[in-house]
Amino acid sequence: MATIEQVRAGASARGARVALFDFDGTLSLIRSGWLDVMVPMMVEILLDLKTGESEQELTSLVQEFVWRTTGKETIYQMIEFADQVAKRSGHALEPLEYKKVYLDRLWERIRGRVDRLKSGEASPEEYLVPGARRLLDRLKQLGLRMYLASGTDQVFMQEEARLLDVSRYFDGGVYGALDDYKSFSKKILIQRILSQTDVRGSEIVVFGDGYVEIEEVKLVGGTAVGVATQEPECRLIDDWKRQRLIGVGADFIVANFLSHDELLDALFAA
Repeated sequence: MATIEQVRAGASARGARVALFDFDGTLSLIRSGWLDVMVPMMVEILLDLKTGESEQELTSLVQEFVWRTTGKETIYQMIEFADQVAKRSGHALEPLEYKKVYLDRLWERIRGRVDRLKSGEASPEEYLVPGARRLLDRLKQLGLRMYLASGTDQVFMQEEARLLDVSRYFDGGVYGALDDYKSFSKKILIQRILSQTDVRGSEIVVFGDGYVEIEEVKLVGGTAVGVATQEPECRLIDDWKRQRLIGVGADFIVANFLSHDELLDALFAA
């Protein structure tokens, strides 16, 4: 079942010249379940500090700041986490050390998916949000310049975009987190588009499942499509995601891109 919800009456991207896509959870399902790795890891460490907080209380705390930083580079979630450990008088590791622990755990979860794609045992479509390729094809036909940006490390997400055969759509470039994390962000990319081209903020349409990309594009006057999907099937709306994406300004909410024609009609209606 495909669902399109127009949140804001009159919202339109009919003047759009640029489409900015988030990667994980918006197009790619290779890292589906990352929250179920990151949140328990953090809760486990905080519980060990024996502050008297319950597992439920700590889970709510972690979910809140992880959500708030979703779409940013992973290191920001680890910086916030290290601060939470220090606040509780724990011995906080460097954020990069926490990031390594998380990535090692995540790799155990996704290794088989990557191996299946590399060997050809799995087709790219198995790990794409339903309808994604048809949407990308249509946006290319409409002549939009396209950018792909992720909070995942660039070296990993560029390889995963290649395995999913989507890199070729993004003539504007494929960008991920760098070791020097202050040198790249979605905000920096948006500002670069505005300063180095004649594109205006109102001419950008963003597709994303995270707080950051939706907020940043709305701040410059663009249009936002929130992907509030229940992974990995991506057939139904996840109400938790939906509420949060609407809260940061999403103009449209979708569960997937199966109704891409209907979505584009709504976005580009005269």
